[in-house]
Amino acid sequence: MESKTKKKLSENILSKFSIDFLRGQVLKNAYGNNDTVIAALDPRILIVWYLFFGIVPWFVNSLWFLMACFILVLATTVLARVAGLVLLLFAIGVFTQTGYLLIVSLFFGGNASTIIPLLIMTLKVGICSLASITVFSGLDPDKLSNGLMWYGCPERLSFSISYAYRILPMLMEEFQNILLSFRLRGNPPEHEKLSGKIKYLFYQVKVIMHSFYPLMLNTAKRSRTTVEALEIKGYRYAAVNKEVKKMKLSSLKVSYNDLLFLAISFLLVAVAILLSTIF
Repeated sequence: MESKTKKKLSENILSKFSIDFLRGQVLKNAYGNNDTVIAALDPRILIVWYLFFGIVPWFVNSLWFLMACFILVLATTVLARVAGLVLLLFAIGVFTQTGYLLIVSLFFGGNASTIIPLLIMTLKVGICSLASITVFSGLDPDKLSNGLMWYGCPERLSFSISYAYRILPMLMEEFQNILLSFRLRGNPPEHEKLSGKIKYLFYQVKVIMHSFYPLMLNTAKRSRTTVEALEIKGYRYAAVNKEVKKMKLSSLKVSYNDLLFLAISFLLVAVAILLSTIF
């Protein structure tokens, strides 16, 4: 009875990490946060906010300042309703970059004095990562493209970023179809015993590696169709026409909530600077 319960529990855990689950989490983070507080902000404000918290912390070593910035970007991440899978990858990424260094230093004769420098490094990585997650989960492709274009970014570059967002669901669907075709034609090994499970794991990795070439080929075919459709609709002319650009950017407006968001961020940063100078 106990072995059946453990087997069922392991199957439920593994079923959570299926392709459908991963696709749902990715799409939710890219397209499913349009009703949040962060998504309602002007993209130009978010881009400036992101540049500050993505660059400035790397030049500051004050623990008070970094902790205040980390609390702020953590609050914005909660407001952006980021998908759980993205937060899990963030935690794993931060630990693999800086967290293991503390364990290694303590294991090889380090002491408590190594905690503060490693904590500062971890906070810097965490602030930059959470700021990126907040902005790119709160901006849909059109808003991100318009915000970059308003700052003078070349139209083709802004469109490429927007197109990369839009092609994401297509890539996930195509990858799933290729995996299913490999499974239909393949003969997976038995995975009841431990040795069979190891062989099955290597089989799955092999199938995923073999799926990348047809994925790139099929994506290139679809991209060519998309380019031809854009050319027919006059994309090259619209990209350099000032009237079209003005119409496209007319939806950008700075509201009261944008100014309030900047004011709260500025106030917290000012308090952090004050605390860092006092202590």
